[in-house]
Amino acid sequence: MPYRRLPNTDQARLRALRTAIQQAENQDYGSQIISYKTIHEAKTYLSVFEKQLAQYQLTLDSQVSANKRYQQIVHNARLYISHFIQVFNLSIIRGDIKKEHKLLYKLDPNVHTVPDLSTDSALIHWGKCIIDGENERIRNGGLPIYNPAIAKVQVHYEVFKEYKSTQKIYQATTNRNWEDLVNLREKGDLIILDIWNQVENTYKDDKPFARFNKCKTFGLVYYYRKGEKELTLQDDLASSQLQAIG
Repeated sequence: MPYRRLPNTDQARLRALRTAIQQAENQDYGSQIISYKTIHEAKTYLSVFEKQLAQYQLTLDSQVSANKRYQQIVHNARLYISHFIQVFNLSIIRGDIKKEHKLLYKLDPNVHTVPDLSTDSALIHWGKCIIDGENERIRNGGLPIYNPAIAKVQVHYEVFKEYKSTQKIYQATTNRNWEDLVNLREKGDLIILDIWNQVENTYKDDKPFARFNKCKTFGLVYYYRKGEKELTLQDDLASSQLQAIG
C-alpha cells in the first residue's frame, strides 16, 4: 500500500478540505465516514483560513508594490547625496572651500571620495551629516553649494526617511499576517489528519485497490515508494480468489 502525505502547500490544504467537505455532503445519516463534528470544524476552519490567506496575500501585494516605489525613492536620495558630496569635494579641490570645513560634514579633510552609501543606515547617517554641515557652514558666512542645492537634497532625504518608516509598517503587517497563517496551518493539518484517519479507518477492511480509490475520493493523497508496484483491480481480484480457495 502506498503511503499518504499531508498537504505541504496552502492550495493543497484548501483542496483537501474542500474535497472532504464535498464528499461528506453525500453521507447518509447513520453511515458517517467523517463525523459531523469534524466536518463542522473543517467548514469553520476553511472559512477562517481562506480569509486569512486572502488577507496575507493582500498585505504582501501591498508591500511589494510599496517596495518598488521605495526603491526608487532610495535611488533618488542616494543620487542626490552622492552628487552633493562630489560637488563639495570638487569645491575643496579647486580651493573654493577650505578643506577644514569638511569636518562640519563629518568628512575626512584628506579624503575626496564619496562614503559608502550602499545601505539605508548609511544614507540616513550621511544625509544628516551633509545637511547639518552645509547649514552650519552657510550660517558661518559660507556660500551655498548649488546643483544640487542642499534644500533639494533635504527634500529627497526627508521623503526617503518617511517612506522608510512606512515600509517598516508594511513589513510588520505582512509578518504579523504570515505568523497568523502559520498558526492556522498547524490547526488545519490536525483537522486534515483527523479526517484522513477517519476515512482510512472506515475502509480498513477493504481490498487494497478498492481502499486506495475510496480514500482518494475523500482527498487523501498517496505516493508510491521507489520501485513499489502500483495497485490494480487485478490485485483485489486475485486476493478474493485466494480467499475463496482457502
